[in-house]
Amino acid sequence: MSLQLRVFLCLFFIYSASVSGQDSVQNAINTSIEQRYASFDSLQKYTSSFKRDSLAITSFIEKSKNASYTYGNAFGENLLGIYLRDHSYYDEALEHHDKALELANQLNDVELKVSVLNMTGVVYRRIDAVSSALDKHNAALALAESQSEKSRALLKGIAISQNSIGNIYLLLRDYDDAEKFFKMAINSEANLTSDLGLAINYGNLGITYEERKQYDKALENYKKSLEYNNKINNDLGRVICNNSIGQVYLKQGKSSKALSLINEVLPKAEKIGDKFYIALTYINLGWAYSELGNHQLGEEYLIKGKDIADENDHKQFLSMAYMHLSQLKEQQGNYQEALAYQRSSQEVQEEYLNQANQKYVTNLIYKYDSEQKKNTIELLKRNNQIAQIELSQSKKNNLFILLLSLLLLIILFILYRQMRLKNAKQRLNAEQKLMRSQMNPHFIFNALLSIRIYLQNSNVEDAMRYLNQFAKLIRSILTSSLEKEITLQEELDTMQLYVNIENIRFCNEIQYAVHIDERVDLKAIKIPSLILQPFIENALWHGLQPKEGEKLLTLDVALKNDEFVTISITDNGIGRKKTMEIASEKVNTQKKSIGINLTLRRLQNFSKNLRNTYALRFIDLYDEQEYPAGTQVLIDLPIK
Repeated sequence: MSLQLRVFLCLFFIYSASVSGQDSVQNAINTSIEQRYASFDSLQKYTSSFKRDSLAITSFIEKSKNASYTYGNAFGENLLGIYLRDHSYYDEALEHHDKALELANQLNDVELKVSVLNMTGVVYRRIDAVSSALDKHNAALALAESQSEKSRALLKGIAISQNSIGNIYLLLRDYDDAEKFFKMAINSEANLTSDLGLAINYGNLGITYEERKQYDKALENYKKSLEYNNKINNDLGRVICNNSIGQVYLKQGKSSKALSLINEVLPKAEKIGDKFYIALTYINLGWAYSELGNHQLGEEYLIKGKDIADENDHKQFLSMAYMHLSQLKEQQGNYQEALAYQRSSQEVQEEYLNQANQKYVTNLIYKYDSEQKKNTIELLKRNNQIAQIELSQSKKNNLFILLLSLLLLIILFILYRQMRLKNAKQRLNAEQKLMRSQMNPHFIFNALLSIRIYLQNSNVEDAMRYLNQFAKLIRSILTSSLEKEITLQEELDTMQLYVNIENIRFCNEIQYAVHIDERVDLKAIKIPSLILQPFIENALWHGLQPKEGEKLLTLDVALKNDEFVTISITDNGIGRKKTMEIASEKVNTQKKSIGINLTLRRLQNFSKNLRNTYALRFIDLYDEQEYPAGTQVLIDLPIK
């Protein structure tokens, strides 16, 4: 066979295959529009053949418009947004997702809205817009979970939301919460038997372990992810997994092993064209070559990765590239350039983390302000309820007086007593809700202000730790407010969080210790919620705050006998007598007594239905020279 004939046949085969492929795509487009699918899963199936072809997606959108096929138009706009996101055109991606959401709202299609909200959140996450990303994914999750009957598409939407919220916690370095959401997503994907979803979430779960230096667990999850990606022949998944496994090997000093893995996926990353993962692959290659002593290739790849990260505003990778360039220059003995790269890395990292956390804190403050407005409305309602209860009680008392002459004394006494008990219980419940609605807004405001100061001083790690504790405290308070009584264990946990937050304003000078009698079953003992908080607050701000030197606060729980448990709160502060001698403290103490009196009323009502009642004692402590040495509060609580 002549050379010319071979060339002709080869070209003819390529042309035929190309035409055949185009015909297949056009057939899929035409079939979808002709059938006018209104099911997310059905349309996803028929568009899968051209989801990575921007021209085909654009053609599908235009044909859907011409055919007045709104569902197809919305689906296509969402598909084009995903394509643009994967090629790092984030502004354009957001425009198309916005169009898709507008059309989905017109159709009032829940499946489509959940998908568009999730995909928009992913774009915001790529550009580090944490607050916007969290809003979109939370909206998608709430919408999907609100449906009584959940289709496969909605269940998939829930899994995507869980994964995305986990990724946001990764950005905020809250690895415990990130791990929780990724495990939830893995469970959801397993129920859907989605190999791709399992591949993604096992990879993300590996990151939470890697960041906490649990390298064996990280490798175990990365390899699980790689198995699923190989099973579905997913090149992008292979790029991500091999980069992740390579990074762990580099941290373990296995540089040659890492280089082999990362080199294997470089062509795949470049073929896919996602700048996000191309930058990551270049940086990891540069890191591996640097560790192996090939500084020329190491620097070349690190600079390539740095430039791509800089062009596409991937601050996390930019900081990473600068850090490895600094280490490379240090290995070469060029300490001046090493220092310059190190400073650049820190500046980018601080900018990136501060932006993310400032947005998160701002969002939290906004939500807190909204909650305060709700609490104000709730407070007015509770006050009105109390007034109505008191008015009702007064009317009923007068009625009973009129009936006194007609009924026997014993019957009247029983009925009257039952009515008083019922009204007293309603009044108590209203007072409890009133007290919880007024949970010291100054404390919450000052806590948020202290955290913001940490952020402004670039003390990101401490800010993140206190922010997580603050979030847990607020969640604990809101949860306990729904219950009349909580366990002693829950009360002690809440007080630990409260003292930790208050200690920020004391510059962590307070030494807080809790001692528990081994005989006490904390989970079996029930007490009114937040009953210890006023006494601890008194100890902190009236006893320890004015004191110079060592500041100790101790909480002891002991079993007094079979019917009582004793809780003691002891501080080594200035004592009650000296507190009253300070003019400013007199006013504060008078204000605080309102909280103590309300607490005593709650303890009285708590004890009414028990065989025994509570006991409260204040003991002034003195040293050997009879100087004030603090205050001890002893509370004897009856055991149900």
